[in-house]
Amino acid sequence: MTDAIALEPVGKREKTKAANRLAILAAAREVFAQLGYEAATVRDIIRGTQLASGTFYNYFKSKEEVYEALADDGARRFRPILRMARENARSFEDYLHSAFVAYFQFIVADNRTEGRPIDERRPHVLRMDTPEMMAVYQEVRQSLEEAVARGDAPRVDADYLACACIGTAQEVGAEMLRRSPPDIDAAARFVTGLLLNGLQGAARKS
Repeated sequence: MTDAIALEPVGKREKTKAANRLAILAAAREVFAQLGYEAATVRDIIRGTQLASGTFYNYFKSKEEVYEALADDGARRFRPILRMARENARSFEDYLHSAFVAYFQFIVADNRTEGRPIDERRPHVLRMDTPEMMAVYQEVRQSLEEAVARGDAPRVDADYLACACIGTAQEVGAEMLRRSPPDIDAAARFVTGLLLNGLQGAARKS
């Protein structure tokens, strides 16, 4: 009983710390959506919470660190979705299309904040230079390597192809978000065709 009582405040403190961190990330997501990353300031983010400015700096040193945390959070949430696309794919083409659909659905949902329209000024959350995004990259690379080994995909450099898949998806996704409404399936078919068959494939599948 004594041990349980002693542990309770620690558990409560951990919950408070987690709640504060989530509040900061939620506020940053709102602020980046409304103002754009470049115009947003730490003060804007703090105003979006009920926390004191000192509390913010207990968790993050700058808006850049908040953005990196959002990047990792997005990649962390997307990775199991990507893995499911691989596990359910019936062919290499199906895997590519399913993965692109999953990513485009993810960024559409992630770029809507409390039902407001998408604001293209908000930067992408998924970046290549965070630990979680590197894990996503490895997930993609492994999937491509396995497809090449099975003979389902052409024998190409898996690193180059993984970079091409991720980079193309991010750029096409950015353009898709600027359209109203965003056409997820058209974007996924375009990128799939482009990667599999070049420009002729993209034209045929668009």
